[in-house]
Amino acid sequence: RAACRAAGAHNVCRLITRRAHGFYARDAGVAHRKNLGLLRKILCQESTKFKNVWTTHSASPIAYERGRIYLDNYQCCISSIAQEPRILYQKPKCSKSEKIEDALLLECPLGEMLPSPSDYKPSLIVLTVQNWLLRLSADSGEILEKIYLASSCCKFRYLSWDSPQERMVVKSAQNKLPAAARQAGIQQSVLFYLAVFQVLPLSFIGMLEINKKIFGNSVTDVAVSNGILIVMYSMGLVRLYNFQAILEQFMEQPFDLGHEFHWNGQVGVVGKYPFGLPFNIKITDTPPLLFEASSLENAFQIGGYPWHYIITPNKKKHKGVFHICSLKDNALAKNGIQDMKCCSLEPDWIYFHPDMSGRIIHVGPDLIKVLKLKEVKNNTDQIEIAEDFTIVADRENCVDNTVTVTASGRVVKKRFNLLDDDPEQETFKIVDYEDELDLLSTVAVTQIGADGRAHLDFRCNEHGILLKRISLLESWDVTYSHEVYFDKDLVLHIEQKPNRRFSCYVYQMVCDTAEGEECSSPEKAKRVFGKKGGRIFEYI
Repeated sequence: RAACRAAGAHNVCRLITRRAHGFYARDAGVAHRKNLGLLRKILCQESTKFKNVWTTHSASPIAYERGRIYLDNYQCCISSIAQEPRILYQKPKCSKSEKIEDALLLECPLGEMLPSPSDYKPSLIVLTVQNWLLRLSADSGEILEKIYLASSCCKFRYLSWDSPQERMVVKSAQNKLPAAARQAGIQQSVLFYLAVFQVLPLSFIGMLEINKKIFGNSVTDVAVSNGILIVMYSMGLVRLYNFQAILEQFMEQPFDLGHEFHWNGQVGVVGKYPFGLPFNIKITDTPPLLFEASSLENAFQIGGYPWHYIITPNKKKHKGVFHICSLKDNALAKNGIQDMKCCSLEPDWIYFHPDMSGRIIHVGPDLIKVLKLKEVKNNTDQIEIAEDFTIVADRENCVDNTVTVTASGRVVKKRFNLLDDDPEQETFKIVDYEDELDLLSTVAVTQIGADGRAHLDFRCNEHGILLKRISLLESWDVTYSHEVYFDKDLVLHIEQKPNRRFSCYVYQMVCDTAEGEECSSPEKAKRVFGKKGGRIFEYI
């Protein structure tokens, strides 16, 4: 019996240990991962197609967030999950004073007790032109919370995450004096205003000024990310400061939303009109500098393991040249200079892979290089950049010939090389990562005359192997602005045409081979027009 008890205790300990490491077989996360694995297999099957189920057009920008399409300045929300457009809510047209400047989607944190039942459902934080911060229900558009930020002297315009789904930053436009005031010799020292909030439940942390007396005269922009205050300067300099340390060192007094406050001779309610939020963080001295670097156009990224950063040397002749250096000692990695030597209208771009693998993605017109950081053999203190895999566009290395005949009848052949991103050759336009399915997605475009054709490829994230190709039915004009979203079983293409005309094309995964084949080419697709909620949709 004692032996049985000992064996039972051992099994319980093993179970607890496995649970702690995420190996509990009945855990919801395990089931979710299995379901996503099955979805990936189905998606990559040859018989699986993506059908353009509906299309809509708008005279205002179109936004997409987690299965929801927003139109008319967030006044109309459409579910992209159903095969037919389902309008979740449609609000009356808002006035110019109620215009929404920016928005962020809030999702319920796991494992936390929240004060209101509405906090457990997705909501949308929006910033209006009159400095109101509103939290709306993502499904109904109902206003759940309303916070007044500040008077019109602070023109708040941007929302961003410091820590995703945890801490949010509201940033103003750059504070500039009118020309008449500058001519009169009036000085303006405050460049930007920042308001910081904890989310779900929404709580006020503090408001502060970015002052040129503290940070210098040539500041052009600021950002907050992962607890770091990033300050950018006109000469290409980028400086990093510990934002958490700034909050702790320079906060004069904490305040709670909805509570009465006495501040600088004023009495009001925090977050209510007309007082708004107090400037309870006053930076009186230059904070300790964590790091600084000089880079062309302030382009600066940190990532990898061990930590590295990517910059472009701060001279125009180095545009398109990227240096990968150690954050620890600024040492250039072995093979750390990446230069595709592109001859193109649009430059190549580089960034750390969002899959947290520490790899780097470098995208050129006809080549995608996935790079990895690894220790140099026989020298563990040095890191080298090596190719993990490459993806090459489907194009022929041809040289165009132009034949002319002179007046004397002599034939002259002129040879010239096309640009690397010439629209008549297949060119990479978008590279993205679907984290839930662990797939790399690429959009490549070829344009012959006025008709451009694009295809979306799904590739193995580990090795770059092509698993699935989807041809987009609509013509793709390379002179327009495009966004493509791949979200599990959904593909969304948003296009901006001249004169503020926007189009949204929704593709959904279908496993019916016959139906998929019927809609695989634009010639066979028959379009039907329907009206819902006063909006016209095209069905195929």
